[in-house]
Amino acid sequence: MEAEGRKSRLERDYVYIKDRPSEKMSQRTGKEVRPRSPTLSISTTEKWEEELMEDPKNRLALSALSSNDPKAVLTQRSATIANTQNFNIKIELEGAPITNQQSSGRCWLFAATNVFRIAIMKRYNLKEFELSQAYLFYWDKLEKANYFLEQILDTVDVDLEDRLIQTLLEGPAGDGGQWDMVANLVEKYGLVPHALYPDSFNASSSGALSGLLTTKLREYALELRQLASRSTEAKQSLGATKDKMMREIHLILTLMLGPPPSPKKDVTWEYNDKDEKFQSLTTTPLTFAGELSSQASIKANSGTNVHELFSLVNDPRNKYGQLLSVSRLGNVVGMRPVRYVNVDMTTMKTACISMLRSNIPIFFGCDVGKFSDRVSGIMDTDLIDYELGFNTRLGLSKAHRLMTHESAMTHAMVLTAVHVVDDKPVRWRVQNSWGETSGSKGWFVMSDRWMDEFVYQAVVDPRFVGNEVRDVLKQEPKMLPLWDPMGALA
Repeated sequence: MEAEGRKSRLERDYVYIKDRPSEKMSQRTGKEVRPRSPTLSISTTEKWEEELMEDPKNRLALSALSSNDPKAVLTQRSATIANTQNFNIKIELEGAPITNQQSSGRCWLFAATNVFRIAIMKRYNLKEFELSQAYLFYWDKLEKANYFLEQILDTVDVDLEDRLIQTLLEGPAGDGGQWDMVANLVEKYGLVPHALYPDSFNASSSGALSGLLTTKLREYALELRQLASRSTEAKQSLGATKDKMMREIHLILTLMLGPPPSPKKDVTWEYNDKDEKFQSLTTTPLTFAGELSSQASIKANSGTNVHELFSLVNDPRNKYGQLLSVSRLGNVVGMRPVRYVNVDMTTMKTACISMLRSNIPIFFGCDVGKFSDRVSGIMDTDLIDYELGFNTRLGLSKAHRLMTHESAMTHAMVLTAVHVVDDKPVRWRVQNSWGETSGSKGWFVMSDRWMDEFVYQAVVDPRFVGNEVRDVLKQEPKMLPLWDPMGALA
């Protein structure tokens, strides 16, 4: 009876709250931990807004940020002052004129030809010179279409919804590319001066061309997969079907870009050298490109053979001193794949500085949209103070940005100078391909800290790296999947 009395008193004194989840105490803080709610409460957001607007700073921020481009409002004057176009190491001949890729994704072709042209300008005594980017663009589109259809034929047994097939279908013949891809084009098709194959409308404004090619290639992909799933006789006709498809792609390209010079047929280039003397050269595109490896061109280019350059990358997700490649990424079937030697940023920057001291420009790949301003041409991690405006930091590391697809190589440009203080780089001079209305008459400046965070690639002369770096090229590469950020095409 006494036990029952105690139980009755306990039940009487206990307060029951229906449907209230049990609350726990944090072992770390000793505070009550409320259960997580998966829904967003209207009352909570109203409370957040009330507390937000109590702070005068936030009311000022609302007025400024809601009426203007946040980047413009939060640009730091100190960063614009610090990033001047003054450098104590600069190549003697930077190349002119400033080029303009206009409304196209051909930055990699512009950056590469801006590197190639230095040796040609020295070789032929030129004040200004531009190679035809449209010539390489034409052949790249044709080769990419062929490469894509070969990938489709090689993966006919893979489910259409598989990530690989879907990634292939995302951009079967886009404008972008990589250094090894332009090297393939130059080796197979050569180079021509811009005057002999200037931009057509659809080269400088490539949206319609790329859209049409993408639509047709996706259509062809489904057709080839259907044929491959039928009888043996149908499979045997795949080659002829693909050839017919490629002829149609060739027709589209030729009508929209214009017939390009034949790689093996003579063309005549007439020009005035920097002494205003008339000159004429008759050669083939392949022979003209081959001149870059001639003794005269190598001597004029401080001993550099541009056909021997290779890519260093900085990918902190992967081991340094490792060769990387990307599965099924390329443009010309049977030629060199995309290869990267993964190194730390110190190794990359040391090689770049050595090349600039030797008057050699550098092709590099970066994520140009981060902490940069197109008008001023400044790229600096201190340029835009997001914490000032929003009271929050962007805290991802370079590795984390790659892991989460927050960053990738989106643009290729050329380094021509660096400012070094106490043996450490401070800022870099960048030749862009956005015309003279961007930056300082087309020139950009990049802080060294920005380079650490957002530069992923530099194409270097093997003479300016150690044996341990060159030997990496002998390794079997680690293959990254096609959707990896290192597979992004600038």
